[in-house]
Amino acid sequence: MTYILPTQKDAASNLGRFILPLASLDATEISTVRTGLIASGAVDEYTRFAYVGLLEPNKGDYLAWDGRETFARVARVLTVHLNTGDVHDHLVDSSDGTVLSTEIVDSTAGGAPVLDSDHDRVRAILEGDDDYRAAIERRGVRFEDTVNVALSAGEYGIEGESGRRLMRTFCLWRSNEAEMPWAHPVDGIVAYVDTVAGEVVKIIDEADLPVPVETGEFTGLDITGPLRTTQKPIEITQPEGASFSIDGEKLTWEKWSLQVSFDAREGLVLREIGFEDAGRVRPIVYRASIAEMVVPYGDPSATRFWQNYFDTGEYIFGRYTNSLELGCDCLGEIHYMDAVVADEAGAPHTIKNAICIHEEDYGILWKHTDMFTGKSEVRRQRRLVISFFTTVGNYDYGFYWYLYLDGTIQCEAKLTGIVFAGAQPTPDYPFTSELAPGLGAPFHQHLFNARLDMTVDGTANSVYEVDAVRLPMGEGNPYGNGFTKSETLIASESESGRLADSSVGRVWHVVNRDSLGRLGKPVGYALIPEVSPTLLADPASSIARRATFATKHLWVTAYDRDERYPSGEFVNQSPGGAGIPSYVAADRPLEQADIVLWHTFGPTHFPRTEDWPIMPVDYAKFTLKPVGFFDRNPTLDVPSSTNTEACCTSHH
Repeated sequence: MTYILPTQKDAASNLGRFILPLASLDATEISTVRTGLIASGAVDEYTRFAYVGLLEPNKGDYLAWDGRETFARVARVLTVHLNTGDVHDHLVDSSDGTVLSTEIVDSTAGGAPVLDSDHDRVRAILEGDDDYRAAIERRGVRFEDTVNVALSAGEYGIEGESGRRLMRTFCLWRSNEAEMPWAHPVDGIVAYVDTVAGEVVKIIDEADLPVPVETGEFTGLDITGPLRTTQKPIEITQPEGASFSIDGEKLTWEKWSLQVSFDAREGLVLREIGFEDAGRVRPIVYRASIAEMVVPYGDPSATRFWQNYFDTGEYIFGRYTNSLELGCDCLGEIHYMDAVVADEAGAPHTIKNAICIHEEDYGILWKHTDMFTGKSEVRRQRRLVISFFTTVGNYDYGFYWYLYLDGTIQCEAKLTGIVFAGAQPTPDYPFTSELAPGLGAPFHQHLFNARLDMTVDGTANSVYEVDAVRLPMGEGNPYGNGFTKSETLIASESESGRLADSSVGRVWHVVNRDSLGRLGKPVGYALIPEVSPTLLADPASSIARRATFATKHLWVTAYDRDERYPSGEFVNQSPGGAGIPSYVAADRPLEQADIVLWHTFGPTHFPRTEDWPIMPVDYAKFTLKPVGFFDRNPTLDVPSSTNTEACCTSHH
């Protein structure tokens, strides 16, 4: 879907408030947008707001901005009508509430994300279905002692499902309202529920499996036993305060500058990441975010084959961002930023302490003790940490962006929470791990996709795939010790879709051939992947069509403001083909072009008994590292440690 908008307007029209063009929508703007839609008659009491976010200006227009006028600030709003299922896509001027356009979304292309209100509607529908209640109680539990989770349905071409707003739901038992129910799945049964028609479409009643009874609680001395008394305090202090400064969403630290913003769908968004070098700020990344993540499960049983969750596109996971607490989530000299999102009534909701910013010591930056001069030098590395945590049902995800003194950028996902388990069908069932007596967790993956809109010294960038090359013994390599590297240009989108390969140390260099270092070589940044499996589902499967992005580690596309999401705009019940497949089908040239990297990373999880009842943090990450971007080590000016000069610099 392409949006053509006015790009600039007189600053006075924005109610006297000057707001930077890329700033997150604030509470006043969200309220104005809501009021405008109500006044236009576009919403009623049965309308729910699924998403409200900034429709960003075109990158070229923004980069040409002289700073004197303000861009038109336009909100993109997705609404769903509970009684009709209709989804509308609105564009609204955030300064005065003028509705610029409204389109109804073609339901065959996908629908609105799962709403919180869907859970209540699903429960009410199931309460009134005698067949479902009887199937639950046949398993030895009272329906009143159960809870249901309304889950995204996917799209499988099953007869009778097309055109419906569908949820699939599992049932969990709990002995009392204070107990978490994840350890007690009432399994072998799943209900397909149409939330608009208010009916159960189908019940899959495959097997009467015993409900696991062992508790899944993980606090309380009766569970943990006596707590450890061996840990001494760790205190992290900065007596003179933090080294970074923040003005609104603008952040500066050491030689870095960037804008820290927030989007309800993507969560934390970093913009205009640049590094000061020789008196000027050199651009590196225009926009960076986690644009999608999918959690595909590997149990092919009749009740679980459909378990594939897109936590950004289907659940809008930024809405579930945690309010972080000092001493628990973050340590040190902390600066918190609030996030403002729209609730399902369209009203602004402020998430306090949504983003945590702090700096950390990170060990040795560089060190050498010279054998000839006796001189010894060492400098310490530190990094700036920008993070947020979100809880989507059973899982908790933290996303941490790190900026290092030497120009390195890193993104790390932290995964914890509760594994989504079911009843273990047999002790040796090949698609699950037994975690507790009768409780099994399906094998699954967590595949994140980072959208990296690159500007390495400008918008004219090229991408090369760089491999280590082993050379055979022979002429030019008589002793067989020689090895070199190959560099393959990704010249167009049809050549995109690349796999990482640890056997050759594969990385991807983003270079600017119009910007040369002092040795005459193009400046660049390397994307260094952490090699892990891509999507393990069959290429002909529904999930492979819907999550094509996850079948490769890297895609490269030409920049387009409206190409924001790797599985497309409307992911819930989409048939597939949207997003990356449609973007690369244009086969646009990529040589010295304005390019976007789409990098897939994340773990394949074969759950362990150690992951139960709560999972210790697992990690997945990637790195952007300068390659020829600087003329020499950019940290030579880092001073020695302030603790004691003698510990970092010595002469013998």
